[in-house]
Amino acid sequence: MTTSLQLFILTSIFITTAIEAALIPPSPPPIFQDHDHSPSPFAPILAQLGFHELATAADSHSSTTTASWRGPTTIFAPTDASLLTCPSCSVRLLLQEHTVAGLYPFRRLHTLSFGTKIETLASNRCITITSEIAGNSSTLFAGGMEITRPDLYNNGAVVVHGIQGFVSHLSPISCNVELATSLSFPPPPPMEGFFIMRLMLDDAMLRLRISGFSVLALALRVKYSDLLDMRSMTIFALDDEGIFAGGHSFVSDLCLHVVPNRRLMEADLESLPAATVLPTMEWGRSLVVTTRGGEGPLEPMRLNYVKVTIPDLIYNLKIAVHGVARPFPRVNQTAAVELANIGRCGLNAAGSEVAGKPWICEMASPTPAIGPTVEIEGHHGF
Repeated sequence: MTTSLQLFILTSIFITTAIEAALIPPSPPPIFQDHDHSPSPFAPILAQLGFHELATAADSHSSTTTASWRGPTTIFAPTDASLLTCPSCSVRLLLQEHTVAGLYPFRRLHTLSFGTKIETLASNRCITITSEIAGNSSTLFAGGMEITRPDLYNNGAVVVHGIQGFVSHLSPISCNVELATSLSFPPPPPMEGFFIMRLMLDDAMLRLRISGFSVLALALRVKYSDLLDMRSMTIFALDDEGIFAGGHSFVSDLCLHVVPNRRLMEADLESLPAATVLPTMEWGRSLVVTTRGGEGPLEPMRLNYVKVTIPDLIYNLKIAVHGVARPFPRVNQTAAVELANIGRCGLNAAGSEVAGKPWICEMASPTPAIGPTVEIEGHHGF
């Protein structure tokens, strides 16, 4: 009897469980898919174009905003070499800071006003589009980096531009167009010039680095914060070969080679008369035009008795760089001005230069039989 009762109870429980299971509807499929492992749509594109560091960042962080965005996209892609200029930067964050929603082919970028800010996929970060006009052509910059390979990829949904230069993270105030002002307080200093100078400095340092002036580019990076305060500047540059061949004083005396707040192109330098004094970044020290320019290759312009060998080496909207033969010596400004006013000794008057010191002259009585003294040159015969 007991066995029959147990069998009846077990059968009842089984039937009840089966009926309940049949009445419960199946669980619907999840509405939202897990994006943690969704493949990045940009990784294969970037890898195919040769941006391997960005491709790795896009693929390994597929849960980021960059990967989850599925709308039209434009990527300003720094080269792998450019990423090496900022070893402390997060490549993942750089990818977000250089990716914007919407399609911006090169033709459309040309129509944007100078300083246009485009919001990126990084929170509260905007990339600024600027340009430099040279003749009939113009160069575009995105975040201070030159767009060197425009429209590398465009399939109607994704546009990729290759950019090159010094990489840095975007500023937290990069989206601020202007600062609030009040009638009770003086207006804040304009920020536009500050940002333009930053872009122009980055441009100049990149071009110097690839032109054989790496030491100067590094020195400018060290002085970066001081240089940003200037409206413009003129730099007299010694190349790496000249520095390593004995021109070490160029690095320690860098400020003597920078004329602040003046952008002097070759034509401007040639218009300066002899004895013109140019102030420098080094307090109390100036450069003197000891030989005016525009007299031809046999009589090049000299500052502090040093030849300007490569005028207009590099220039942009705010900066002009000229090559010189050797570092500028520290000369007596008063004496240099007087000599420049009466003409270079040994050229307009009889005299001889002290060996190894072409900026010091020993005057002698003029003799008709003695012609102009041959000038002793400095480093590498310059």
